Amino acid sequence: MIKILIAEEWRDYELLDSGEGQKLERWAQYLTIRPEPRAIWKKSQPEMWKDAGGIFIENEWKFDIIPPNPWIVKCGRLSFRLKPTEFKHTGVFPEQQVNWKWIEERTKNEIKILNLFAYTGGATIAAALAGGQVTHVDASRPAMMWASENAKLSGVTRDRIRWIQEDVLKFVKRENKRGAKYDGIIMDPPRFGRGMKGEVWKLLEDLPELVAACRQILSPTPLFILINAYTADMSSLVLRYLLEDMLKGQEGQIESGELGLKETASGKILPAGIFARWSK
Repeated sequence: MIKILIAEEWRDYELLDSGEGQKLERWAQYLTIRPEPRAIWKKSQPEMWKDAGGIFIENEWKFDIIPPNPWIVKCGRLSFRLKPTEFKHTGVFPEQQVNWKWIEERTKNEIKILNLFAYTGGATIAAALAGGQVTHVDASRPAMMWASENAKLSGVTRDRIRWIQEDVLKFVKRENKRGAKYDGIIMDPPRFGRGMKGEVWKLLEDLPELVAACRQILSPTPLFILINAYTADMSSLVLRYLLEDMLKGQEGQIESGELGLKETASGKILPAGIFARWSK
């Protein structure tokens, strides 16, 4: 049976309702409507939707009520500044709360952690606040700046995070040549992406090579590895089998499955990604 992990420890975020290709969300006190292709069922409480201040429709945001400025949400010790982006995102993937907690619980003081495709820094901040020394890698400069702002909002000291704007695969291969080693590795690869110099990333083609390269930079006594993905083209079992290949000879436990968000209106679980993770 596939494991489903539900992000339920938010106060500043809530999936209020979903259906008919959309989702209604609460970010602190502000409500948004965003596309959700997997929500093909009927809305449970259509009357709730009229209170939304912003909607992403026809490839752009439209606002009846301007979002707060700054627009801040908190999850435990983590703080995030939200911004409506051209890709319908706000800068936070709420379902990742279960992975942030898992990372915090397995991070020991001063261990070295590598976060690849690190985006706006949720996993980086969770690991840094738990005492890790984190290398944060992403090819996007705007995402790097956003993550740095979130780290500052969360009270992370500057010496906890090393910021690297670079193509992920190139960086990992260079770290191997330098003899660098990491006790924990986190990756959240997109289905498709481009590096700083136009390098093309295709998940199904390039993920096996990246995972194999990461095997070379694991410390002799690694503590955890997490792979997260959002594509419907891949099963969590694929991620699990990649980890099994990567970690032959290592003792530990692998778990895999889906991440989800529980809808307040009906209790439905909205699928929100797949994961596989190993820990000592």
